[in-house]
Amino acid sequence: MQNTHPLNVIKFCPKCGSAKFKISGERSLKCEDCGFHFFINASAAVAALVTDGFGKLMLVKRAIEPHYGKLDLPGGFVDHMESVETAVERELYEELGMKIKSMKYLGSSPNEYIFSGFSVFTIDMAYEVIPESMDDLSPMDDILDYRFYSENEIDYNEIPAPSIKKFVIDFFKK
Repeated sequence: MQNTHPLNVIKFCPKCGSAKFKISGERSLKCEDCGFHFFINASAAVAALVTDGFGKLMLVKRAIEPHYGKLDLPGGFVDHMESVETAVERELYEELGMKIKSMKYLGSSPNEYIFSGFSVFTIDMAYEVIPESMDDLSPMDDILDYRFYSENEIDYNEIPAPSIKKFVIDFFKK
């Protein structure tokens, strides 16, 4: 277990502040003072697979840590009380100014996203996306740039997230 794992990082009860917040199983902590039980669950995240219509896949360059400057698929975390599909639409609009014509669920993969020395476990859901238009796209929010890649143009060492790497590999296998 990494030192960034929540069981190693969270030391105080978020409900009462007690230091008697102890590991209670493989994925939870429990406060010995107030009884609050906290579970380490996966956060939902989305990734969009957008093509240029000629078999090339859009990858973006990250503008934030972790992995600043590395390759990724457009997407991000699902906000609380937001559907996964709404998250895909929101993320693509925030990151590229893209509006979606249609989307199709492709599959999911687990991931570990380390931010501020803390492991956030995610379940990343991939969607094939057809945009309304590819005109006037502009990198914004947490991406520096975007480009369409053929399979032989991708350096997979530049894609640090295992789930994203899997989605890209699966895309080119089909």
